[in-house]
Amino acid sequence: MTDKQVRVVRVVPGGPVMVEGPVCIEMPDGSRVESDRFMVAICACRRSKTYPLCDTSHRRRSRAGDESA
Repeated sequence: MTDKQVRVVRVVPGGPVMVEGPVCIEMPDGSRVESDRFMVAICACRRSKTYPLCDTSHRRRSRAGDESA
C-alpha cells in the first residue's frame, strides 16, 4: 500500500467513526452517500437523522437545572 491508498479511521468511544475524506459510503440497498469533507463522521449508533452521517445524536442531552447528567 502507498500513502495515497491508506485512510485513517478512528473509532470514537460512544461516538462516531471518523474517516479521512472525501468518502463514498455504499449502503446495503446499493445507494451511495458521498461527502467531500476532509474528515467524515460516520454514525455508529444509528440515531442520526442524517444516517449514515453523524449528526451528534449520540450525545446525551441534559435539561436546564438537571445536575444528574
